Amino acid sequence: MAWKPDYITTAELKASLRISDTVDDAELPAVVTAASRAIDLCCNRQFGKVDAPEQRSYTARFSCRRGLWVVDVDDLMSTTGLTVLVGSTTVTKYTLEPRNAAAEGKPWTRLVFAVDAEIQPTGVDGEVAPTGSWGWTAVPSQVTVAAKLQSSRFVARRDSPYGIAGSPATGSELRLLARVDPDVAVSLAGLVRPRKLG
Repeated sequence: MAWKPDYITTAELKASLRISDTVDDAELPAVVTAASRAIDLCCNRQFGKVDAPEQRSYTARFSCRRGLWVVDVDDLMSTTGLTVLVGSTTVTKYTLEPRNAAAEGKPWTRLVFAVDAEIQPTGVDGEVAPTGSWGWTAVPSQVTVAAKLQSSRFVARRDSPYGIAGSPATGSELRLLARVDPDVAVSLAGLVRPRKLG
């Protein structure tokens, strides 16, 4: 899998829409990619995985409530090869949170330094540099369903160039809103990552 992949294939979209011809084959890959990126935007995260461990930089913040340094990190589902540097010092005394993420098949999104960690962050921009296999080990089924739904909406959009589908004469008029399909939003509700402040 790659970082920010397409969540379905063109063949899966065609099967979902019951398309058996090849008339739209040149256009559908772009539709699938657009739907996949709309899902990323809706969820404030992506559901791919880096091909190899890579180092990323983050800024720690001090939690007055907890009395600990906390770092919001990209989604992480595996600790294999995970190393954490603060400056040039390797830190091993930290906790990944949410604590029950692995048991629930969800990623860790925070790194919390122990009070007796080898070194504490200072809040300098980008000073915390973990290396890890960022991302999801598998695309959740809800995302696959959402990609099919949103892609089908994009395909239907070409028949409603002004953003209105149906007919006012028959009472079936529907405005296609500038956001993901409502059913897509419902299916993704449990996967939305809160946006970082500041």
